[in-house]
Order: sequence, then C-alpha cells, then structure tokens
Amino acid sequence: MKADKKFYLVREDVLPEAMKKTIEVKDMLERGKAESIAIATQMVDLSRSAYYKYKDTVFPFSTITKEKLISLFFHLEDRSGTLSKLLGVVASSGGNVLTIHQTIPLQGRANVTLSLNTSNMTVEIDHLLADLKKLEFVEKVEVLGTGA
Repeated sequence: MKADKKFYLVREDVLPEAMKKTIEVKDMLERGKAESIAIATQMVDLSRSAYYKYKDTVFPFSTITKEKLISLFFHLEDRSGTLSKLLGVVASSGGNVLTIHQTIPLQGRANVTLSLNTSNMTVEIDHLLADLKKLEFVEKVEVLGTGA
C-alpha cells in the first residue's frame, strides 16, 4: 500500500451497502462461519467482484485499533482530580498510558492528549470511549490516530 493514502473514520450508516457487506463477509471468513469467499458472498447477497473491490480498503474500527497504539484527545473541565479519574477509567480497561500531554487550563478548560498501548485491554476501544464520554467533566473525546 502506498504511504500517501489517506484514511478516514466513517460512521457505518453512511457507508454504501457493498462496503458493509464486504466487512460482513470478512468477519464470516475470519470466524469460520463460511468456508470460502464464494459461499460468504452468496450468504450476504454480495457479488464477488464487489467483495474484491473493497476487501483491502474497508475495515471495522475494532480491527484498526488492535494495532496496539492509539492516541486520544480530550477537552476537559478544569476540576480537581479529573485527570486522575480519567486515568483510572483507562487503567481499569487494561490500557497502558505511554504519554500524557496536558495544556495549561484556560477559562476553566484543559486539553489532554493520551497515547495508549491497547494490547492488554480487556474491553473493546469503542467501549472505553463510551465510558470516557460518560465522565461528567469530559466535554470531548477524539481518536487522533492508531498505529502498530
């Protein structure tokens, strides 16, 4: 794959049906629910040509995040103990914090960037993100990037 390719995180509901079905076929093959590409594409009513067109270009978010490293950006209210509570949620998920960068709080808000090793996480990354978004002092959570 060329290094100049751009990647985007896209919500499932805006994907064309063929891309969604391609992901479904790949999942069926990985889990052993179908013995071949031909059988799996037939099961989901997808042409094999459409499967081959998209198979190397669409991936579930959980597959990408299995690459072990992820960088998260937070916009937090500046309250005593917020960073400690945030790190507690990350630790309870099995995430290992590699780096922390926090800006000086201005107007009651601070930005925090965390780089995590996710290889020992006990929950899926989307579950962790949902738990972090539930924290009352978290105003924003974004995935900045993932890598191996």
